[in-house]
This record gives sequence, structure tokens and C-alpha cells, in this order.
Amino acid sequence: MTYFRSPVLNYFPIRAGADAPPLPGAPPPPTGVDLFMRFALAGAVCCSVTHGALTPVDVVKTRIQLEPEVYNRGMVTAFRQVIKAEGAGALLTGFGPTAVGYAIQGAFKFGGYEFWKKTAIDYLGQEKASQNRQLIYLGSSAIAEFFADVALCPLEATRIRLVSQPTFASGLASGFAKIARQEGFSGFYSGFGPILFKQVPYTMAKFGVYEVAFENLIAATGKPKSELSAGTISTLNLAGGLIAGFAAAIISQPADTLLSKINKTRALPGETVTSRLIKLSGELGPRGLFSGLGARLVMVGSLTAGQFAIYGDIKRVLNATGGTEIAKVQTA
Repeated sequence: MTYFRSPVLNYFPIRAGADAPPLPGAPPPPTGVDLFMRFALAGAVCCSVTHGALTPVDVVKTRIQLEPEVYNRGMVTAFRQVIKAEGAGALLTGFGPTAVGYAIQGAFKFGGYEFWKKTAIDYLGQEKASQNRQLIYLGSSAIAEFFADVALCPLEATRIRLVSQPTFASGLASGFAKIARQEGFSGFYSGFGPILFKQVPYTMAKFGVYEVAFENLIAATGKPKSELSAGTISTLNLAGGLIAGFAAAIISQPADTLLSKINKTRALPGETVTSRLIKLSGELGPRGLFSGLGARLVMVGSLTAGQFAIYGDIKRVLNATGGTEIAKVQTA
């Protein structure tokens, strides 16, 4: 019997046919740069689709964070307020930078995760890496997220400016150009610290909690993973992703609020990012830092569940299933 490694932490037995070699005449599975590019493409698609689809929720969540004195009667009422004041089209504000930005971030996050994991395995050796695989998974996801955030930050700054100031620009291109013209390179990265504080713990929690949840959900069925139908596996993936999304949303909510606040206005002369973060944290307090959490739970829970499901499906379509394994292969 061989063991199958789920995307991050756990291993479950599967039928030998799943690990069978390609059929005669079939093209060899991708390796090297080709394989990592497929991981990156799968990550780009899953993140762009899920974040883009949830743009209306993100718009309302951002409004609640930035104007709690106006949007203070819950998420459903906030939707109605935005539509009444600005029309239904306002719910798609920032769709361009959201779709493009998170496609880029998803490519770096998922493709980078696989790359840094393999790099760590090559450095430590298979046996030592297997003994410390959880640290490798967490470390690889953190490093991948750092570089993903470097790529995402300019587009996220543009998105927040478009959502918080509806008259700022007409869309992604004009908003991006206006920030570049008025504030220069630093304007795109004024929120880089909060993005790191939000996204790195978020990503580590997302993968870690997902795997714990998925393992327990499999155990709750009373059957090995090999005996579960594809539909059941998809359902458990969605459920595990939803649980992970809730945990990740709570952990990263304060930094998400600060990110929205810090990108809304320009820094005062002589004001550093750190001083702005400290000042804003003091002004908001614990309750203010968690404003908009309800909307973010819905958004992050939904998109995390969708990401795990879509990413796995696209990898299978692209034949990108040859990632480096750390688990010891056992036979019986």
C-alpha cells in the first residue's frame, strides 16, 4: 500500500492505481520549470477566480472598516446602503486590481510554496526533511507569501483607493497611474507592513488549519480516503477550507483593518509606516481593529474553501501532480 500526501501535511492510503506509471505512449509528466509553472498557473486561476467573485463582499467589508460610523448596522444593511447611495455597480469597484492582483499573488503563493518546499528538501535531504516536514510546510508557505505580497501590494493599494474613494479614478489603469504620478513608488508600498502582518499568518493558518480539519473530517467518516467518492472528497475539501478560512480571517483581521486605513490617506510629512500603524492601532482599539469581521469571515471562508477545491482540480487537468514528496513510502 502506498501513501498519498495531501497538499500540505497529512498522508492517507490510496489504491496503487493512483500512483501507477503513465500509460504507454502518454507524454511524460512535467518536471522542473515546466512543473512549477503549472503550479503557478493553477494558483493564479484559483486565487483570481475566488477573489474576483467576492469583490462585492470585499467592497462592503472595506467600507465597514473605513466608515464604521456610516456602515454600522451589519453586512446586509451595508450592501443596501452602498446600492442605494451609489448604485449596484459600486459593488464591483476595484474588480480589475482584485482579479489581476490576486492572480499574480496566487501564482507566487502556490508556485512559490512548491518551489521553496523542494528547495528545503534538497538542502536537508529526504530523511531529515521528512522528520521536519511540518516546519518545512510552514516555512515554505511563509517565504512564498512574502514574495507574493511584494507583487500584490501595488495592486492592493490601488484597489483600496478605488473602493474608499469612488471618485479617485475610473479603474485599474487610471488609478495605478494616478498613485504613481502623485505619490511615486512609495505610495504603492505604504501598506506593505500590514499586508505582511495580515497575509503571512493568514497563509500559514490557512494551510495548517485546513490540514488538521481535513484529517479530522476524513477520520469522522470512519473510512480511509481511498474508499471515499470524489464527491465526498470535494465536500470535505470545501468544509476543511471553510474552517481554515474562518481561523485565518480572525488571525489576520487587525492587520487587514490597518491595511485599509493606511491606504485610504497619504502619510503626513515625516510620518513613517511604523508610526502610522501605532497611531492607528491606538485610535481604533481592539473593537475597531476587528470591525468588519463578519463580512470578512464570509469572504475569507468562502474563498479559502473554493481555492483548495479549484487548485486541486486544475492541477489534475494540467497533470501537475509531480510535486516533491516528503512522507516515507510504506508498503504492505
